[in-house]
Amino acid sequence: MSEPMGEPAIEPALTPPLTPGQIRGRRQWPLPKQADPAAPLLQVRNLQTYFKLGSGWVKAVDDVSFGLTDGEALGLVGESGCGKTTTALSLVRLLPTNGRIRGGSVELFGIDLVAKSDLALQRYRWREISIIFQGAMNALNPVIQVRRQIAEPIRYRLGQSEAASQKRAEELLDLVGIPSRRLGAYPHELSGGMRQRAMIAMALACDPAIVIGDEPTTALDAMVQAQILQLLEQLRRELGLSLILITHDLSVVAETCDRVLVMYAGRVAEEGPVARVFTEPRHPYTRKLLGAFPNIRSDRRTLETIPGEPPNLLNPPPGCRFAPRCPQVMPVCTEVVPPEAVFADGVRVACHLYETPVHETPA
Repeated sequence: MSEPMGEPAIEPALTPPLTPGQIRGRRQWPLPKQADPAAPLLQVRNLQTYFKLGSGWVKAVDDVSFGLTDGEALGLVGESGCGKTTTALSLVRLLPTNGRIRGGSVELFGIDLVAKSDLALQRYRWREISIIFQGAMNALNPVIQVRRQIAEPIRYRLGQSEAASQKRAEELLDLVGIPSRRLGAYPHELSGGMRQRAMIAMALACDPAIVIGDEPTTALDAMVQAQILQLLEQLRRELGLSLILITHDLSVVAETCDRVLVMYAGRVAEEGPVARVFTEPRHPYTRKLLGAFPNIRSDRRTLETIPGEPPNLLNPPPGCRFAPRCPQVMPVCTEVVPPEAVFADGVRVACHLYETPVHETPA
């Protein structure tokens, strides 16, 4: 279902992004008591998230590290099942009952969330890290008005009164472009794009530091998708949000993200600034992934394919997990886990093609 006609389009933000100091200074609520004001916003180190099955442990996320700064947008890309969503949901431990974080740390403002109990972790969910879920119709309660659903985290996470929560919910719905006449609507009375806007409003309810978008434009038509992405970019610049965007669509990352993290079989293949990774991909998997994406500006050509299948993460192969499908595989690839090579332009690659720890930026 497409957006109703006649509603004003959201203009792109013209103001420059806020600086990290401005972002922390504009938050409505104080930092957590244990926070270190000088610490980075988010630092994930050697994260390991496994799922327990009757036949063993599925190594869905295995030794993943990355960081996120104030006001930055990071895109997580890769094939289905590579660990993108599991990585993001592990930040606040929103995992199925058979999911476990088996190692690593997730430091928010210097606070390790992995060490927190489930009860203590509730303080950080929605208030510091919120999520825009993939299916708005499934994420929203069908028998409760959208306004009341947005007001709920304000009331219970921030301790606001019923009247104050409802007022703030109305402000948020206006912020994301839902007209006042739809305040009392139920989810089924809204179009797909409107429901996704409502999910964005809910994610912003407690003024979080980080918003995770789990494929927020899936199943929307191209026009509505463009409007939602434009809205996210506008809100990120004006509110100083930090965004983790999970998507299969490389064009979405190119339009909205500052950095991209390419995952394969539960591990990081390549990570760096979007402009560098997309124009000068260094990992063979990243090259194949970009080659499989159509480019309207290039000559007509057959899109590249990646032969074979991703490995079984119950028993992943030794060495590089991409080795069985890699066109540049070497004997060492099937035996030794590749170390990360860091380039001077901020790109890091886990591949045996690059052996020395620091490389000059390619000409």
